[in-house]
Amino acid sequence: MQKNLHLITATAIIAKDGKYLVLKRAPHEKVFPNKWTVPGGKLKPEDYIYSPRTTKEAWYFVVDKILRREIKEECNLEVGKLKYLLDLIFIRPDDVPVITLSYYADYKSGEVELEADFTEYFWGTVEELKDYDLISGIYDEIKMVDEKLRTKN
Repeated sequence: MQKNLHLITATAIIAKDGKYLVLKRAPHEKVFPNKWTVPGGKLKPEDYIYSPRTTKEAWYFVVDKILRREIKEECNLEVGKLKYLLDLIFIRPDDVPVITLSYYADYKSGEVELEADFTEYFWGTVEELKDYDLISGIYDEIKMVDEKLRTKN
């Protein structure tokens, strides 16, 4: 494992009419093949380095930008305001440490169209999703979002 090097990813739990979108990862995926997850992706330097800085030395809203792009690429949807849920860290099977920033948002528009990294999708309630083979932690996050949305309404 390399010291002081982490992969940073962001994910989005998308809510629509009391249901949540999950995607099944393709069998060729290096990490978590055939597991169900939510849309998201990796943050790479090229996601911001070629863009004008927001301040003299920094870029604002990069995670929001890449997460919206990943949602569009992975499942062809647009979402409303992305709200921060939590962060988590895990070590991939290839010993790369990953920091994940988890967000949630309401569905805004679009019809689900999957890219090649995914084989299936499902809009399910918390109760329906408990039986899906989700990546560890995703179900708990969906339950957290469901609780937040229920107490908000």
